[in-house]
Amino acid sequence: MEQEGVEVKKACCYFCHQNCGCLVYVKDGKILHFEGDTEYPTNSGGLCCRGNVNLIHLDHEARVNFPLKRKGERGSGEWERITWEQAIDEIGTKLAEIRQHYGAEAVATAGGTSRTDDWARRRFMNLFGSPNGFHNAHLCWIPTFMIETAVYGWSPFEIDLGSSRCLVLWGQNPAISTLPEMSGVSGLKANGLKVIVIDPRFTETAAKADLWIPVRPGSDLALALAWINVIIYEGLADYDFVYEHCVGFDELTAHVEEFTPEWAEPLTGVSADLIREGARMYAMNKPGNIQWGTALDQIGKPAGATQHARAILRAITGNLDCPGADLLTGPSLEFVTDEEMELNEFLTEEQRAKQLGSDKFKLVTWPGYGRIAEIARKYWGKAPTAEWMCEAHPPTVFNAILTGEPYPVKALLVSATNPVNSYGESQKVLAALKAVDFMVTCDYWLTPTAMLSDYVLPMAGSFERPTITSTYGCSDFLMCSQRAIQPMYERHSDFEFWRDLGIRLGQKEHWPWETLEDAYFYRIKDLGYGVESYDEFVEFYRFHFPEREYFKYKEKGGFGTPSGKVEIYSSVLEELGYPPLPPYIAPVENEVDYPELAKEYPLILTTGAGVMPFHHSEHFNIKELRFIRHEPHMEINPDTAAEYGIQEGDWVWVETRRGRIKQKASLTEGIRPGTVFTERGWWYPERDLRNPELGGCLESNTNVLTSTADEDCDPLSGSWANRGLLCKVYKVSSSDRREDK
Repeated sequence: MEQEGVEVKKACCYFCHQNCGCLVYVKDGKILHFEGDTEYPTNSGGLCCRGNVNLIHLDHEARVNFPLKRKGERGSGEWERITWEQAIDEIGTKLAEIRQHYGAEAVATAGGTSRTDDWARRRFMNLFGSPNGFHNAHLCWIPTFMIETAVYGWSPFEIDLGSSRCLVLWGQNPAISTLPEMSGVSGLKANGLKVIVIDPRFTETAAKADLWIPVRPGSDLALALAWINVIIYEGLADYDFVYEHCVGFDELTAHVEEFTPEWAEPLTGVSADLIREGARMYAMNKPGNIQWGTALDQIGKPAGATQHARAILRAITGNLDCPGADLLTGPSLEFVTDEEMELNEFLTEEQRAKQLGSDKFKLVTWPGYGRIAEIARKYWGKAPTAEWMCEAHPPTVFNAILTGEPYPVKALLVSATNPVNSYGESQKVLAALKAVDFMVTCDYWLTPTAMLSDYVLPMAGSFERPTITSTYGCSDFLMCSQRAIQPMYERHSDFEFWRDLGIRLGQKEHWPWETLEDAYFYRIKDLGYGVESYDEFVEFYRFHFPEREYFKYKEKGGFGTPSGKVEIYSSVLEELGYPPLPPYIAPVENEVDYPELAKEYPLILTTGAGVMPFHHSEHFNIKELRFIRHEPHMEINPDTAAEYGIQEGDWVWVETRRGRIKQKASLTEGIRPGTVFTERGWWYPERDLRNPELGGCLESNTNVLTSTADEDCDPLSGSWANRGLLCKVYKVSSSDRREDK
């Protein structure tokens, strides 16, 4: 588009984790047009249906555009419009009062999904004195990162796929979640890449795979242990790598002797022959990759052991840090990382010890993070980010709000998240949101959470702010985008919220940057590109991708672990009081250990998968996207549906011992018999947003069904159980179609 006075801004869409590049055409401060950036590495010019609604999102009639202060009863929907300055002053005054009377730890924060400046939130909280920040990260990669870092010295989340011969997609469906990734996989598959999909559903990705392994939800640990058994006892291990670079292989060999494919068959519902075929395909097509997916993070009690077993699979096959395998990049030594921006040194040991959940779930709280950060600094020179890897345990925070134990939590600051729809046991979360003394929400929309808040602050969207993408602050690369226009109305970035609030509370000397661009330039200015500003870097360079390095452990004299070896037998886990080898742990709820429960709830439930065109609980407000998927659907095998008199399109109750929800039945052969799948995120913005309906936030919300009980959580990280639960289904009668409000 060539037109006089038109500027082309290099922005991004961040409506999912891909952060796809966009070219935005601007004249006189207004956007005329936008399109995908053909030179951006994650999307090469393409945009999905989410990306194509950016202009609709930008000035949507339901957007929050001005700071709002509650003036009626909580949830009444009665608001007073105030200035940003008044909101910051009054919020700061209230937080100071709470800190004075209850301690800084009585203030907690809930964060969103890596499209905000999370280092700024952690910086504020560290300076304020509270250790109680959290995300939904317990269900999304963070426990995986920490266990893999304990075993290898860093998490191999960067895969060198171009030279790979085999890709294992374990609980991941990029054909729905990350379309550019699926495009790349499809291209490589045409050139001979073997693809294995492990999923109870015959997903869009499974349909393109060489091998589909329909595992029983929650039984992934049995499958992983059986794969290890096959690889070791059939002589498929990389013995040169194992004996030169690993410790604990002999102990592992003895440990997995009993975990044969025949042992795993009744536990997983997968035949012993298919288990062997998958293990052989992965081990015999080297180099290979195991791509992370959220499924293993969401199975509750067995999660940590399963992640450990998956990590071991890479080690015993030698698929680590070599061409075509899973790479150990370490943190960047070239730019200022998120962790360096967080000011973690300002949070005292006394306050760290008060982090909620750190006495129970040590790996992803200060006890485990502190030890791993110490090892990482010694080996790499820098530590992983604390904002994602060192979190208060969310269910424990919500319980503290409700019970005052182990101490009261009086304030909750919510940024870019809707906890009632995104955290387990939503009834408890909703009760906590109603009970907390003081709540502030920063968001685009009046979500059910925002409706219960004392203040709602308007946030700038992707075209109204710059963005740096660097994989939760743990990658050695950067992808940078600029703001296309200044924020509309009185919207601000979350950086400005934390900075302004910090200055109000006496932190001014620690917030030297006037704008987000200033802060970003501080982070990248020493990269050596010779630019004078952040926007100049975006304009002329935009990316920083270091040359890929392989076999770094040879140059560095070993791996970033206490022994300098890949610790199959993990000394870090043992030091924290956990098993150093992965024990077998059954699914949280199962027919063998809980036969009486299985009589009442005879089906196996898997929840938590995302569906296009939504991202978590986002985009339900946009009718153009709701047109694509306007009702929630559960999937069930036709044979199973017939047992319960369920037909295609019936509204169905799905019930666990924690509650029930309703979704529409979708009958498909692409799911194991006896298994039920539900979609996540559902609420109804078109309904009454006031209390008690709150947009129907519980009616079809799959998190009503999940378990956050301590005994059901992973003992290492505290991740709770979204999958592998027991449920029952039955048709919704016409009289209770709108019963749950």
